[in-house]
Amino acid sequence: MAELTSWPDILTSILEGRDLSVAEATWAMRQVMAGAATPSQLGAFLVALRRKGETVDEVVGFRDAILEAALPLPVSADVLDIVGTGGDRVGTVNISTMAAVVAAASGVPVVKHGNKAASSSSGSSDVLAALGLDLTLAPEKVAQVLERTGITFAFASAFHPGFRHAGATRAELGIPTVFNFLGPLCNPARAEANAVGVAQLDRVPLITGVFRTRGATALVFRGDDGLDEMTTTGHTRVWEVSLGDIHEHDIYPPDLGLPLAQLDDLIGGDPAHNAEVVRRTLAGEQGAVRDVVLLNTAAGLVSYRLFRDPTQVQRPILERLTEALRDGAEVIDSGAASAKLDAWISATRELAA
Repeated sequence: MAELTSWPDILTSILEGRDLSVAEATWAMRQVMAGAATPSQLGAFLVALRRKGETVDEVVGFRDAILEAALPLPVSADVLDIVGTGGDRVGTVNISTMAAVVAAASGVPVVKHGNKAASSSSGSSDVLAALGLDLTLAPEKVAQVLERTGITFAFASAFHPGFRHAGATRAELGIPTVFNFLGPLCNPARAEANAVGVAQLDRVPLITGVFRTRGATALVFRGDDGLDEMTTTGHTRVWEVSLGDIHEHDIYPPDLGLPLAQLDDLIGGDPAHNAEVVRRTLAGEQGAVRDVVLLNTAAGLVSYRLFRDPTQVQRPILERLTEALRDGAEVIDSGAASAKLDAWISATRELAA
């Protein structure tokens, strides 16, 4: 059957319940990224796709087209990203951002991919700006920050200018679409190791399927409290993706020596408030925020170590997480995490000058 390469054919096919091939999905997203899709075409496409339900092949095609259109980030793919889909509407402190700093202080190269807040009061870029990072750097300078400090931030709106063509239509639709979970799949560094929190359980098979199809290593997780994080309030379901296999785990904090927390203990505020929480936590403050940051750091370290040595999957995940928790605690308590944050801030300012 010939591939479809026109909007009437694409829309008719979706409305009839037929799934798009990778090539057809890539064609459609290329049109969107280039601004060649009209608002009516894009709106119809997003709604019809949601009604039908997206497939792994479709999301693979969308991801490929988005990365094809992205500004290049000249770094090795031998990096870790710790990120969440957003959308849990809880408004926690910036857990994955803190975990990224601790992971980098542990010696893992991190390219944190993120954006402004969508469903919370402080997204990753909001809190990083409040901490004093300069987020206006050109791609080559973003790469230089990684070389200097072992961590850098890829601002999604800067690296994916094609997203602007979908912004108005998405806002007018006012419903979740495939764009709501594409971000964690589209790190311009094409990170080989990933720790990804997912708020919507039905999106997990799509996200794990994309990582498996593209040969990446990932820990994908969702807290039973609905958080797109490794939670400390109860159980977390974890899907471990490596070498084309997916292994599912149930993680319960007391099994790792962590006390259970209350969700209220993890709630944040505006960027200035959350930036202060970052400072206190990385300086060694004890409590529920430290515990959840260490658990999410551990997920990132386990993912990166699995990427470097796929035989790690043969070891019990609780054993691997326990080791990583200890490593994260050591870099916080030694002052290395705070020092890493300061070095990151300084590098962005120096390169912006």
